[in-house]
Amino acid sequence: MDFGTCLVVMAGGAIGTLARYVISVLALPVSRDLPWGTILINVSGSFIIGFFGTLTLAAGKYPVPESMRLFVMVGLCGGYTTFSAFSLQTLELMRGGAMGRALANAGLSVVLCILAVAAGHALAAKLNGGAVAIAQLAIEEDA
Repeated sequence: MDFGTCLVVMAGGAIGTLARYVISVLALPVSRDLPWGTILINVSGSFIIGFFGTLTLAAGKYPVPESMRLFVMVGLCGGYTTFSAFSLQTLELMRGGAMGRALANAGLSVVLCILAVAAGHALAAKLNGGAVAIAQLAIEEDA
C-alpha cells in the first residue's frame, strides 16, 4: 500500500459516495414503503463489482492496471453500496412494527444483489473468454 494507491481508492470512494447520495435523493418519492434507493444502489453496485471484477482480470481479454481495479472495486463500489444504510433501514422497519416490510427489504436486497453480482460476472465472463475469477487480490473481495 502506498500513498498513490490510497489516493486512487479515496477518489473512487468520493465518486461512489456522491452517486449514492444522488440516487438516494432521486428515489425518495418512491421509497415510502421500502427504501428503493438503497435497494437499487446495492443491486447496481453488486452488478458493477461482478462485471468489472471479471471483465478486467489481468489474465483476461480486457486487463486494466491494478490501480484501476482498486479505484472501481474498493473505492467506487465501497463508497457507492450501502450495506450499513440497508441494515439501519431494516432495523427501523422492524422497530416500527413493519416486520413484513423489514423481511421484504432484507430478502429483496440479499437475493437481488447476489443475482446482480452473478449476472455481472456471467456477462463479463462471456466477454472475457470464460473467466471464472472476479477478484485477483484479497483486498478486492473486501470491497
